[in-house]
Amino acid sequence: MTIGRVAIVGLGLIGSSIARAVKARMPDVAVSGYDASAAVRREAGALGLCDMIADGVDAAVADADLVILAVPVGRMADAAAAIAPALKSGAIVSDVGSSKAGVAAALVKALPGHAVIPAHPVAGTENSGPAAGFASLFDGRWCIVTPPPNAPRDAVAAVMSFWQALGARVETMDAAHHDMVLAVTSHLPHLIAYTIVGTASELEEVTESEVIKYSAGGFRDFTRIAASDPVMWRDVFLANKDAVLATLQRFNEDLTVLQQAIRRGDGARLEDWFTRTRAIRRSIIEQGQDDAAPDFGRKH
Repeated sequence: MTIGRVAIVGLGLIGSSIARAVKARMPDVAVSGYDASAAVRREAGALGLCDMIADGVDAAVADADLVILAVPVGRMADAAAAIAPALKSGAIVSDVGSSKAGVAAALVKALPGHAVIPAHPVAGTENSGPAAGFASLFDGRWCIVTPPPNAPRDAVAAVMSFWQALGARVETMDAAHHDMVLAVTSHLPHLIAYTIVGTASELEEVTESEVIKYSAGGFRDFTRIAASDPVMWRDVFLANKDAVLATLQRFNEDLTVLQQAIRRGDGARLEDWFTRTRAIRRSIIEQGQDDAAPDFGRKH
């Protein structure tokens, strides 16, 4: 299938980055955009993100070959219902949500007769809004495509080719398996970050801002993660609660093991654990998923 026009619904970090990447890497593809916020639409228009910023979602998606829903996962069903009457025959609908099983079911239900090919670009920053996006966000990053059973092969191929054109590495995966993998690699780390920073904010009252004043590298990294969009992450945890709770249970069990090792003075146990986890960090660097520069690449 040939994609000549892409419509992006939701012009935050991911949506605006898609718009920029399409304009930079797919100059022959027209881009239309829409956001429920009038202020965001004005900002996106001033930034020149799209060829056309529509005042209504119908106008944005009317002639699109591919529609990408870049809204919080809790709003996916409503967004799909809103675009349904305006979609042209043969249009593909995709998304960028961080949880997939529930989103896929909601989109298929709301869009009977249309090709629904969910996707998740595993990329982002802690920033949000149209100005936060950049065209190279997806370079070398994974985009996981989770087509429902019996999805049209040409539609799946079109979505995969689209993300490859934006610089991403693409794989397909079962939606439920995706949700378990992301619970480990993304969702639980965010939950831990929010918890640690929240605990520190309570301690700050006792220590008179010493937590902030003497913030070390590890805590700074947690605060960066915890600065992510609270609405988006609220919806992610609620949408993927089963996988998150299962992973959280395993994490709590492992945390108890380490707690016992510290209490008992079991240095060998701690060193073995830290050695194994350091090897994972090195593997991530070897696969190009992060920078090996000191202090995680921060400039001083």
